[in-house]
Amino acid sequence: MNERYYDDLLNIKTRGTQEGFFQSAHYNRYEPTPYHALETLFSTYELNATDQIVDFGCGKGRLNFYINYHFCASVVGIEMNKALYQQALENQAHFLKKDKHRRDKIHFHCCLAENYKIDLLDNRFYFFNPFSVEIFIKVINNILDSVERSERDIELILYYPPVDYISYLERQTSFELKMEIKLPGLYEKNPNERFMIYRLV
Repeated sequence: MNERYYDDLLNIKTRGTQEGFFQSAHYNRYEPTPYHALETLFSTYELNATDQIVDFGCGKGRLNFYINYHFCASVVGIEMNKALYQQALENQAHFLKKDKHRRDKIHFHCCLAENYKIDLLDNRFYFFNPFSVEIFIKVINNILDSVERSERDIELILYYPPVDYISYLERQTSFELKMEIKLPGLYEKNPNERFMIYRLV
């Protein structure tokens, strides 16, 4: 399955990387998770319709639509860039033309990741190396604060996981590695081509 196939299937436009993005020491440019990587992830990792997944740095919303289409789970996209956020909303309008009943399960917010107020239903969090470890720590602390308000099963999904993310989680939090999913044919050449799923214990 190629990139065009899934964009056409989902009735969205998410191909290409971000151009003209301002230079920032803390935020990385938008690049969608390849569809072949998502296929590999979800052939092993399971989601339920009752899960609510938050994608930090969602860009045009690829992950959100892919998950909602395949699992009918609720999805939340967090994007700081107004142009990308607008494209996510446009994709949402096109996606919902096929199934308007999913409208209440797809949401996007234009804000900094660390300013997003964690919903007490949010229980799965996706990161494709969207920002510095300093921002990551703030987001994780927000997640942990929400768990104090409402205890629930929490998991983090990291794609292309930075070493400093991993170090922070394993040395300074109660998250433990649940599984590691390596992308066949890619991981052998680049050890970043993997997913790491952490569970809060």
